Amino acid sequence: MGFPAFFLVNKMAKQKIKVIREEMLQVANNVAQEKSIDKDSVFGAMEQALEKAARVKYGMERDIRVSIDRETGDIKLNSYLEVVEEFTEEEQARQILLSEAKKLKTKVVLGDFIIDELPPIELGRVAAQNAKGVIIQKVREADKSRQYEEYKDKVGEIAIGIVKRVEFGNLIIDLGKSEAIIKREELIPRETFKNGDRVRAYIYEVKDDFKGYQVFLSRTHPQFLAKLFSQEVPEIFDGIIIVKSVARDPGSRAKISVYTEDSTIDPVGACVGMRGSRVQAVVNELQGEKIDIVTWSENAATFLANALAPAEVSKIFLYEEKNKVEVVIPDDQLSLAIGRKGQNVKLASNLTNLEIDILTEEEETERRQEEFKEKTLILAESLDVEDVIAQLLVTEGYVSIESIALENVENIEKIEGFDDDLAKEIILRANNHLKEKDEENKKIIDEKISDVDLKNLEGINNNMLALLAKNNILTLNDFADLATFELIDKEEGIFKSLDLDEDKINKMIMKARENWFEEKK
Repeated sequence: MGFPAFFLVNKMAKQKIKVIREEMLQVANNVAQEKSIDKDSVFGAMEQALEKAARVKYGMERDIRVSIDRETGDIKLNSYLEVVEEFTEEEQARQILLSEAKKLKTKVVLGDFIIDELPPIELGRVAAQNAKGVIIQKVREADKSRQYEEYKDKVGEIAIGIVKRVEFGNLIIDLGKSEAIIKREELIPRETFKNGDRVRAYIYEVKDDFKGYQVFLSRTHPQFLAKLFSQEVPEIFDGIIIVKSVARDPGSRAKISVYTEDSTIDPVGACVGMRGSRVQAVVNELQGEKIDIVTWSENAATFLANALAPAEVSKIFLYEEKNKVEVVIPDDQLSLAIGRKGQNVKLASNLTNLEIDILTEEEETERRQEEFKEKTLILAESLDVEDVIAQLLVTEGYVSIESIALENVENIEKIEGFDDDLAKEIILRANNHLKEKDEENKKIIDEKISDVDLKNLEGINNNMLALLAKNNILTLNDFADLATFELIDKEEGIFKSLDLDEDKINKMIMKARENWFEEKK
């Protein structure tokens, strides 16, 4: 009676295993297709789940490995024992002595593995639940990894999705096969969305960290505006017109600069479109944000004048080494140039990447007159001459004692009202003043500065050293501690009376700090 029962049980077990194999193949195929995941990743998750269940049954400390045939669904459970000279306490369950291994396999050496095939396991309720949890987790990780690989290359593109839910003002967006987030600060002010709303936004970051991967979207990013124009203007999409820079005050106003090398195309007109249709489409998407489209120019002054539109510009003084510009505006254009709450000048500054100071024509005239008076007074006192002579010198561009001392007699003599004797006397007095000043500087330096390293600092001169001494900057370390603005600020800088290049001062400070880095080494 025992034999029929045995064969019956064996037959049922085989049928059950066959069903399991078919189900596993079907699940692997379905999950792979549904999640767009590589089938090997799904099988890998199943193998890990079965390994976990097998260790529960045969011993957690054992090295059990599971393999599933990708074609037939056959499952193999193998226990691995490493061949060793002697056991290690922690790994003893995964090891076999060489002497014992040779009884099982004649040709075996240290480091080999003795593989023992285990019988198939029948998953109980708890084991099946654990295995299911592992599979779900691994499939989820594989799905996230696939999505990260897909979206990391889409940074800089526009995504379209549906609002799935709103959490503390942040929007969770359904992009189809994945989710993204628009933080509250990345939304245009005063715009609201509710569940089910369709939304367009710019992918500005795809992050992958210990929390998993996340796609971050923005509707306030400057490049969102640029990408919207790319969608609306074929010439930008085709690369005929290039968007050079964008500045935005989201939801209020924006400026965009465009350029083309094709002289037959008006880049601004192309972006505006017939009756404003193209720009209006972008404006509607951005909740009525006003957009100024300006022509980019290689000439910084021309570009700046375009960027400050609709205000008119009278004069531009560009200080390229300081990345700064002074703009003179007609008195009646001041409010237009600055804009509401400084918006226009701020956007123009961001667009051109220049620091902009705006003056009215009246303010510029007053400032020039004040500067003229100051320079005249300095020359009159330094050369011990009458104001009228100092004024004539300043008018001709001689604004420093050094510029006069280095000039030749013939050029000074050409100034109206000057003759040969006066020209020679002026140059002589300029040189004498410089000598006296240099002797005075040397005296101050000798009395207060003993640090040879400061005196020998590349780029420094006696004028600088004297001013440093007067401000108790007496060592190289004292100088290294200073910031650039403390030296060249026009109102409070130590070197405010000297016309010095910011880049030169930066290099001097970095040179002074070299000994700091050497000490750390």
